[in-house]
Amino acid sequence: MSKHIVIGVTGGIAVYKILDVASRLRKLGYSMNTIMTESACEFVKPLSFQTITNNYVVTDTFERPYTWDVEHIALAKKADIMLVAPATANIIGKVANGIADDMLSTTVMAARGPVIFAPAMNTAMYENPIVQENIAYLKEKGYLFIEPDSGWLACGDLGAGKLPTPEKIVEYVVGVLQKIEENAKEEVKRDLEGKHILVTAGPTIEAIDPMRYITNHSSGKMGYAIAEDAAKRGAKVVLVSGQTNLECPKGVERIDVRSARDMYKAVHEHFEWADAVIKTAAVADYRPKEMSNHKIKKNGDNLILELVPNPDILRSLGERKTHQILVGFAAETQNVIEYAEDKIRKKNLDFIVANNIAAAGAGFKGDTNIATIIEKDGTITEHPQMYKSELGNVILDKVKDYLS
Repeated sequence: MSKHIVIGVTGGIAVYKILDVASRLRKLGYSMNTIMTESACEFVKPLSFQTITNNYVVTDTFERPYTWDVEHIALAKKADIMLVAPATANIIGKVANGIADDMLSTTVMAARGPVIFAPAMNTAMYENPIVQENIAYLKEKGYLFIEPDSGWLACGDLGAGKLPTPEKIVEYVVGVLQKIEENAKEEVKRDLEGKHILVTAGPTIEAIDPMRYITNHSSGKMGYAIAEDAAKRGAKVVLVSGQTNLECPKGVERIDVRSARDMYKAVHEHFEWADAVIKTAAVADYRPKEMSNHKIKKNGDNLILELVPNPDILRSLGERKTHQILVGFAAETQNVIEYAEDKIRKKNLDFIVANNIAAAGAGFKGDTNIATIIEKDGTITEHPQMYKSELGNVILDKVKDYLS
């Protein structure tokens, strides 16, 4: 995923150089938002940055919001990195003293990622002891600074305080972003190395005739996210998947199935191999008693299908398990906790992940989920809306605890 940069532009004659910086970063594939102070708008119009970044520009804390989020918080969360350039003595002093009185200063205060300042000002201002103390203090707190160049300044003075060239600024920013990516790779946990994880995902399909079938709305996203996270953490992963449009995650062995009986067979064939089984698949509880070999023609009368129960895969695993950790899912629309607790007992689960599929942000086809994890000892943990990949790691953390 491309990293996102928020550029904070303050007032100074060097503002025009930041247009070049933004252009170069855009050509490298980075996405950007721009925050301009009132003074910056006196030198360059917001439309210039909007055109170059292909994204909206924020200039006023109280202007009409572009999203329904609290703007400075939303931008701070969105930013993998912030670049303040040119950074005047004013913005440096504000941040050093905890002053947040406009959109830029409030966003810097809320930023969690690296913040880079590129100072640009008159030499006398830059060398002022107060400014230098503010810079030293911010460096001590982890803020990053691109040292200004020396040369002829717009005021006619000769000395330090000149904004570095766009090439230098871009090189510095890209270097920090690459360091972030390297650190992220190093921080990926390999705590499931050598473990065997069996995951089921997606819907099952029960044929009525060669043209029609019974299925459900499951997209498979939750199971695929868990399989991907488990592989990244070093596990050997087998993914038994119903029909989906998702690509098999890297490092995962996928077994494609259609019906509940197909899934039953594939899961039982790999059960002894598994250290943990995570059953996210939405398996059809019933199937037509008989499948017609030919397309059923309509004749104006009601069509009555006789349905018979499918094998209960999860329950059969609970009856067979020896050393395996068994995790179930309960997708409900009412009495979520009650039904999930009943499922733990009846199916001999170690824990279950329950959610209300009717709740916004927790449905089958979305990228997020809202879950309640219930353990066999009765412990209940609520997890607010998060991406399914994040929830996948929460579930795997719990599996790791049980395995150890």
